[in-house]
Amino acid sequence: MTFSESFFAARFGIERRDLERYLSEALSQGGDYADLYFEYLATCMIGIDEGIVKSATQGVSLGVGVRVIAGEKTGYAYSDDLSPEKILAAGRVAACIAHGPSKIEKTPLQDGPRRNLYPVITAPNDTAFADRVDLVKRAERAARAYDSRVFQVQASYADSLRHVLVATSGGVLNFDRQPMARLNVQALARQNGGAPQTGYSGGGGRIDLDFFLNDKTPEHFAREAARQAVVQLDAVEAPAGESVVVLGPGWPGVLLHEAVGHGLEADFNRKGTSAFTGRIGQQVASPLCTVVDDGTIGSRRGSLNVDDEGNQTQRNVLIENGILRGYLQDQLSSRLMGNAPTGNGRRESYEHIPMPRMTNTFMLAGESDPEEIIRSVPKGLYCANFGGGQVDITSGNFVFSASESYLIEDGKLTRPVKNATLIGNGPEALKYVSMVGNDLKLDEGVGVCGKQGQSIPVGVGIPTVRIDRMTVGGTA
Repeated sequence: MTFSESFFAARFGIERRDLERYLSEALSQGGDYADLYFEYLATCMIGIDEGIVKSATQGVSLGVGVRVIAGEKTGYAYSDDLSPEKILAAGRVAACIAHGPSKIEKTPLQDGPRRNLYPVITAPNDTAFADRVDLVKRAERAARAYDSRVFQVQASYADSLRHVLVATSGGVLNFDRQPMARLNVQALARQNGGAPQTGYSGGGGRIDLDFFLNDKTPEHFAREAARQAVVQLDAVEAPAGESVVVLGPGWPGVLLHEAVGHGLEADFNRKGTSAFTGRIGQQVASPLCTVVDDGTIGSRRGSLNVDDEGNQTQRNVLIENGILRGYLQDQLSSRLMGNAPTGNGRRESYEHIPMPRMTNTFMLAGESDPEEIIRSVPKGLYCANFGGGQVDITSGNFVFSASESYLIEDGKLTRPVKNATLIGNGPEALKYVSMVGNDLKLDEGVGVCGKQGQSIPVGVGIPTVRIDRMTVGGTA
């Protein structure tokens, strides 16, 4: 597909010369760089509660964001009207905000290289609405059927189809078609009049609807949500104090994402506010730890053919055998730090300015057998799933709640534990990694990352990992 065949050219009649004109207007007051980000987003959401479809919405949003960079200053304006007059007006506003002394010559726009990491022919929102409703109903029924102690189930489905176009003063012209779908199930269980316990599961990615029919069915997610809720019915209170902690594979990688990943985003390091600032080439983790951010994995939730600045995503090794190798760069930070962009410039929508963000962030597999890791722990805590968490970027300190965890006693998983909280420091925690499993697993496709008020889809992952020292907050 060429630009002339792209969505915005076909749907709105936007031509290459129009983009050149808009970029010229954006640079009319000077500046080092300018870009345009066009977006058309169609969304659908369906929710079921108590067996009844309680919500069903569909919508469309569209617009363009215009950015001008002059030194460390950024001017940004957007319009939800794609008429030439409104786009030019947004360009003038961005130009006046940045108002740089330097002048640059625009590079003629050239179509960027094409690839397709998510070859979805029929996007989920182009399928019958009734078929999508049926997925949610199947999930709700399966969760209820799992165990008689499951007394409430909420299930939801969401999909979207985003078309983007990026044009820059550096000559980049790229566009993309980005499908997304996700199914979520939450189950509540109770026994003998006790407190209700919650289980949650979900998944999806840049996929078509067949994913939920053949790969991971609604019943798969429903049974997992119900299982988690039922397990918690017999859970004991978490013991408090310093402990050996073993992280299970997959979703527990969210701890890596929060406690380490955000600290490796270039804007925090450019401003000197990250615990990793100025530490490239230094040992920041156990030699067993290699951390990667990879936006090129096919059909994954955090993957993109091109980032929201028009640069191709790539595989970035951030920490290699414990040595810090680099940061996640967007256009602004890479210019100011003298580095190349890494394909990590991301934004929530055309209304938002891009910034360096993660895509799919995970730790590579090691050599240890997961069962061997468990056997190596006389007494500790095994964390299979996590709920919410937060991190202080400057210090690296984090707090996470484990939604599903178990005591490790004499090298065996024994009683389930509730109300366990992990408290630690990201760089310090990685130094105490003593065993890394050979079972790397990525999450099912539910990750949402928040930063400075913007939310974007991401992926996380981790193999089974033993951390020799971590503070566990509990009540026992």
